Amino acid sequence: MAKKIVVIPGDGIGKEITESAVAVMKKTAEKFKLELNFEYHDAGGTAYDKFGTPLPDETVKAAKASDGVLFGAVGGDKWDNVEPGLRPEKAILGLRKSLGLYANLRPVKVSETLVEYSPLKSDVVRGVDLVIVRELIGGIYFGDRCESEQHDGAERAWDLENYSVPEVERIARLAFETARIRNKKVTSVDKSNVLATSRLWRRTVTKLADEYKDVELDHLYVDNCAMQLAIKPTQFDVICTGNLFGDILSDEAAVLGGSIGMMPSASIGKETSLFEPIHGSAPDIAGKGIANPIGTILSAAMLLRYSLREEPAAKAIEAACDAALADGYRTPDLYKDGFKKANTDKMTEAILDRI
Repeated sequence: MAKKIVVIPGDGIGKEITESAVAVMKKTAEKFKLELNFEYHDAGGTAYDKFGTPLPDETVKAAKASDGVLFGAVGGDKWDNVEPGLRPEKAILGLRKSLGLYANLRPVKVSETLVEYSPLKSDVVRGVDLVIVRELIGGIYFGDRCESEQHDGAERAWDLENYSVPEVERIARLAFETARIRNKKVTSVDKSNVLATSRLWRRTVTKLADEYKDVELDHLYVDNCAMQLAIKPTQFDVICTGNLFGDILSDEAAVLGGSIGMMPSASIGKETSLFEPIHGSAPDIAGKGIANPIGTILSAAMLLRYSLREEPAAKAIEAACDAALADGYRTPDLYKDGFKKANTDKMTEAILDRI
């Protein structure tokens, strides 16, 4: 039975990197006798320019009816002065809410080929293989807010952070289940020495751990976790945390391998899930054909794994990416003397040749 994949290129380099990922998915589908149909829709600043909204209803409708969504990136300087409710970033927040994408999985694995690219010493980063499980549709990003009000004679703004027990249980359960098929360790990250929401978070995760006796649980404050990711990242297996902390920690962890352009992610929903690289739209290099497509290609592999349950096909894509890097191909974000300099198309071709 044919599977429907909705592709949302978005802004900046989004079109270039999603084109690469779709090409790799099509080649992989041929090899593994999969029937994939691709349908394209707009979101972000591109959609705002066309329709006056960053997230058209038609895009949401198509995404809900799909078997998986491949997303590029949104945003750019062009839309900096658009009113807050219509900014391009509202597209991804809206999709998360509309699709019920309650968890973001961000794997960070540093291959031996790229150890030298890490900003950390090789003996610190070698062997890093972790997953950050971030709560995605709660917390401060989705709480009530005020852009401006007068208080005691001064202008102020505020954002409300809140979490419920069911929200914390849902994300923690996913973290424990993920750890069960990995190295059986969960590190829950909060700021319970200061925040009431974090104290509820810690109590809830600790209680749920009774159902997972085979999984080790420890707790870290978010500032300590940020430090530990820089001095001993190999200690982590699965990191479980809220929306704001997860946003920051996952971007920190992403650079362990030397380039944020390499990192994929999966946003998991009860039905449709969304897959995207974690980097931004990079408007400064858009249209130059030099963006690293690997993060998006690996996101496509995650789509095959988590949405379509096609593990052999997902592994084939991941192996092809590793092989292209091992053979010396490097986009500008990774290029050093002695390697094979590749633009977006050339790197895509190198991966396609190794499927």
